[in-house]
Amino acid sequence: MSSRSADAQAQTGGGIASAAIFGCRGTRLAAEEAAFFSEVKPFGFILFSRNIETPDQVRALVAGLRATVGRADAPVLIDQEGGRVQRLKPPHWRQAPCAAALAALPGARAAAAAWLNARLIGRELAALGITVDCAPVLDVARPETHGVIGDRAYSGDPARVAALGAAVCRGLRDEGVHPVVKHIPGHGRAVADSHLDLPVVDAPADALRALDFAPFRALADEDWGMTAHIVYTAFDAAAPATCSRAVVEGVIRGEIGFAGLLMSDDLSMKALSGDFAARTRAALGAGCDMVLHCNGEMAEMRAVAQALPPLSARAWARFAAAERRRLDAAAAAEENATDELAARLAAAMA
Repeated sequence: MSSRSADAQAQTGGGIASAAIFGCRGTRLAAEEAAFFSEVKPFGFILFSRNIETPDQVRALVAGLRATVGRADAPVLIDQEGGRVQRLKPPHWRQAPCAAALAALPGARAAAAAWLNARLIGRELAALGITVDCAPVLDVARPETHGVIGDRAYSGDPARVAALGAAVCRGLRDEGVHPVVKHIPGHGRAVADSHLDLPVVDAPADALRALDFAPFRALADEDWGMTAHIVYTAFDAAAPATCSRAVVEGVIRGEIGFAGLLMSDDLSMKALSGDFAARTRAALGAGCDMVLHCNGEMAEMRAVAQALPPLSARAWARFAAAERRRLDAAAAAEENATDELAARLAAAMA
């Protein structure tokens, strides 16, 4: 193990963790995965459809992941937006509506439905021990928006995006689940899928500030955010936002004012170049608090681990504040039966 990997196990502020969130390959931890996580001690974990069978199996996997790092508060994440992006699926879990379907409702019904839907999602996640949902999508829809975003976006009106995103954040937190605003500072102008290519956005800075950044600025007090793997030439023509200090520090932290935990989007996406150690160093060097690696490929995770520092004291402080807010919100939330919430959502959607 490298000296940097050893340093990643040093206690830093709130606990022992390296600055990464990792996925695993299957529905149960392999011995090699358990040993790797125990050694590297990632800050958290993320689940995908490949990790899901039944509620009891997911609860056991979540507990097993946390046991490898010895932290009961280790965040476990999932993408449970609703619509196309939903890792927990029927028959064990509800099929939730997509963002565009909620936004199509008239007037105040849209925000009410978004809140109700988020509460139902949050309740499902909390029952499994999952504490972070990578939602809402705050990307502003435009005519050229790539289909990878598509109906995951709420609207082309940044004020409406912000209002519905805020409702989702409240609903998730009411059930004890952290929301994650994404893809900061905005994916709506991208005409390529960053899973496959590096999108380049040439819009002028003033246009980005007026439209794309606006929902993120409105929700800048949220506790978790995820970067976009997109080049914004108005701010940095050489590097995608995830790996650009000009964007992370100048735009996301500076102009937008986001002060919460900031993680990269998935390092294994093809928008990024270089080996995995280089990708890790670039994202953390730009100012991300942690990197996200999703596919569970052991060779890639080992390469990421070679470049991992400990989670910073500042990130631990951000996490502690987020945890207090999450737990306080859940304790203060209105108590409603699941059937009641579902009936209210069905009425709002009718």
